[in-house]
Amino acid sequence: MDKLYSLIADKQDTRLDKYVCQKYPELSRTQVQRLIDDGYITVNDRVTKAGLKLNLGDRVNIIIPPTAPSPLSPEALPLDIIYEDNDLLVIDKPAGLTIHPAPGHYSHTLVNAILSYLPNLPDTGDSLRPGIVHRLDKDTSGVIVVAKNSVAQANLISQFKAHAVVKAYLVLVKGHLTPENGLIEAPIGRDPSNRKRMAVVTEGKEARTQYQVIKYIGNHTLLEVRPETGRTHQIRVHLLAIGYPVVGDTTYGVRSAHVSRQFIHASHLGFNLPSTGEYVEFTSDLPPDLEQALENIA
Repeated sequence: MDKLYSLIADKQDTRLDKYVCQKYPELSRTQVQRLIDDGYITVNDRVTKAGLKLNLGDRVNIIIPPTAPSPLSPEALPLDIIYEDNDLLVIDKPAGLTIHPAPGHYSHTLVNAILSYLPNLPDTGDSLRPGIVHRLDKDTSGVIVVAKNSVAQANLISQFKAHAVVKAYLVLVKGHLTPENGLIEAPIGRDPSNRKRMAVVTEGKEARTQYQVIKYIGNHTLLEVRPETGRTHQIRVHLLAIGYPVVGDTTYGVRSAHVSRQFIHASHLGFNLPSTGEYVEFTSDLPPDLEQALENIA
């Protein structure tokens, strides 16, 4: 059965989607925008757009239809849970596990595992990505946070958008990278010659990546990399752009006999807990396959 809500706007010049989120924080921004686009949220009985600026006294009606059945099935895949509270899970993700399903590929993902662990996970606005607030590539291991409700999800997403989340990765590149620390600033967008790849392009989105050399190993460099922005494949694209491709990366880097996947590990994640605002940090040790690769190269 539909849920019905009605509001009289008590703020002037506030965006419709923002105003509804403020009044009903259990609804994510994505959910609200979708409801507006589908005509379920009206202003003065008229279908409108998310960016409409409200006037005092405008009547906002909200219809929330029943949630459609999810195409996803829970799967009892192992989860290495570092931390859990009422709002979130922090998970040490293994390499080889995709974060969320895509059309036609609905199984064996982190989301399937989460649905098994949390069978009553509430709707967070996206049936294919419930609770997902950021991503790691399939072949990247390490720390990832997952929201358990829409309020926590919106809070964490806002922290990521504000660049308030501290992310650090251990990355092995080919070559002796100098200087030993630096900031790569180069816009990233779709590669015009291959739409499946990303590249540094003048019309791309702003992207910034800090790096610090940890040590040199033969003709390789082990780095700690801290992306300040969150563009798709940012670390891999930026390091390739300065001439130091990621070891084991078959798309942007160089193949290696020592490791069967890209040498990128999400070793550190810091953010504010949605419930209290307390800043917390979580870490993940380098997994055995990457430790072995370093030993072999040395």
